[in-house]
Parts: sequence; C-alpha cells; structure tokens
Amino acid sequence: MVEEFAFDNTEERRKIRQNGEVGWVEVIVGSMFSGKSEELIRRLRRAQIARQKVQVFKPKIDDRYSIEQIASHSGMTHISKPVMTAAELMAQIKSDTQVVGIDEGQFFDAEIVNAVNELANSGKRVIIAGLDQDYTGKPFEPMPQLLSVAEFITKTHAICVKCGNTANYSQRTSDSKERVEVGASDKYEARCRKCFVPRPDAPTIL
Repeated sequence: MVEEFAFDNTEERRKIRQNGEVGWVEVIVGSMFSGKSEELIRRLRRAQIARQKVQVFKPKIDDRYSIEQIASHSGMTHISKPVMTAAELMAQIKSDTQVVGIDEGQFFDAEIVNAVNELANSGKRVIIAGLDQDYTGKPFEPMPQLLSVAEFITKTHAICVKCGNTANYSQRTSDSKERVEVGASDKYEARCRKCFVPRPDAPTIL
C-alpha cells in the first residue's frame, strides 16, 4: 500500500494506492511566469521525500537555463533527462518508477498523450506541466488533449506587468512569428486579458 498526495484545484488530497495498481495524470497549465515548473518541482520533491522512485523528463529544445535540469524562472531546479520525442521518453521509463514528471509538455509531439495514458494505466503517477496557450492566445497542442485525459488539473496565473491584474497570457515581445520560440523574459512577459495582444508587441518599460 502506497500513500501519495494528489492535487485538484491546488488542494492536496491524500490518496492510497493498493500495490501501485492505480495511476493517474496531473496537469499543471498556465502562462509563462505563472509558476508551473515551480509547482512541478515542488510535487516531485515531495514524492522523493516520501521515498518514491521518480523520473523526470524535459524536451531537448528547452535549453534556456540548463540542458539536464528543469528550472523555474524563480531559480528552482530539478535534475531531468532531455528527450526529443514521447517515444524516446517511454524507452527510458524504468519498471519500478512510481512518479514521472514532465516539463514543457507543449513542446512534445502528439504521441505524448498516448504515452501519458500508458504510464498512468500501468500504475504510475504522471505530473506534466506546460503552456496551455501559444503567443497568439490559441490552445497550444498537445496540452488541450492532455487536459482532457487528466484526473487532476491545476491552473496557475502570473501578474500582468502592465497593470498588475491576474495574467493568463504569454505576451511575445520579440519580432519572431514562429509558433515555437523558446525564450524567457528576453522574449516574453505576462499580461492580462485587457493588456494582451495576439501578436508580437513592444516590451513593457518598467
């Protein structure tokens, strides 16, 4: 019997798994600078404190702060394995792993949805974080599909740098119009619904 914490609307709820038979999926979504990776790292650390076997993955494309660590904008880090595809991730899963953490889910191919389901069906707890919208405010696949199969969903928010209201959007401040443009505060800022524009915009002068 294994006791674990699951999360629903940011509330911790103790769940008991009999012999690791029942897995589930937790998805953490929000804009940039909203604390998604920080929340993912917090949950992973709690699992490790509980002596659970954890594996953590990130897409290779995300090398902003570290190649082999997931990192929050606030400076929190956790060792991870960079992979190119969902298939590569699955090939590295160990049979005795109890918790699988995945950061920047929006950068994975569509097969990540089947991979996450397979992991949960095998009795593992899967925690995946990512952006739910791209820089134009449109759903950022495959995050919507991951949300639809998740048992537990957490929506995080940032603070709008223009007006101080709750921010739900990642405003691009560089000239690129590519959908995938890896960056941090050098290319993005958090904005609320009123201040957001669905195209690259000049950065806010603080």
